Amino acid sequence: MKDVGRAGWRVLLLLASTALGALLTVVVGWTLWFGLAWATYGRSGPVGASDQLVDRFMPAYEVAERHAIRVAAPVARTFAAARGTDLLRAPIVRAVLEGRRRLFREPEAPDRSLGLGQLEAMGWRLLAEVPGRELVFGAVTQPWQGNPGFRPLPPETFAAFDSAGYAKIVWTLAADSLGANVSRFRTETRVTTTDAVSRALFRRYWSLLSPGIVLIRWQAIRLVRADAERLIGTAP
Repeated sequence: MKDVGRAGWRVLLLLASTALGALLTVVVGWTLWFGLAWATYGRSGPVGASDQLVDRFMPAYEVAERHAIRVAAPVARTFAAARGTDLLRAPIVRAVLEGRRRLFREPEAPDRSLGLGQLEAMGWRLLAEVPGRELVFGAVTQPWQGNPGFRPLPPETFAAFDSAGYAKIVWTLAADSLGANVSRFRTETRVTTTDAVSRALFRRYWSLLSPGIVLIRWQAIRLVRADAERLIGTAP
């Protein structure tokens, strides 16, 4: 019995040390990310060919996130999948959004899907499009606050908007043809602020929470690929 008891304690100690090691890894990793994001804030620049459609609305920006993935499906299928993918079916997306809700003490949201229709209802505005290939959305908001809301602006006034106290955000959904049955899905998010106070607030917000934002983008492009390839039966 004593041997059994000692073995049990060893298992508990092993589990505790493993959990502590994992927690320390997360804390150290998040701290390093925060420091890097803080230090490099405002240094985002073009990577590869610039997206001229997005440049019309935000040629200069403080942060940018770009993600792309190869899809074994025609460009039309990939674009259709991007328009219809429900992000909330991914546990990691739900976890990130729930973490933000708890951090900002926001009321619990009802169960819903999270696709383009819902985003437009939340206040995002379609700024431009290339039919069947690319969509550009934009809004102004205060993401450093709880329940910030999104304020849509018409395309003709979005680029010039400069009222103090806001972050301006544009993001894209785009599909590029790489061949008859191969395409690339890409998304880009750009952010700029309208005054020094907003810049300081958003810089802190971005440095702290951008890991979750990046995780959502990373998961989103994989959901689009899975949906597009499932439509034509190429998904494994």
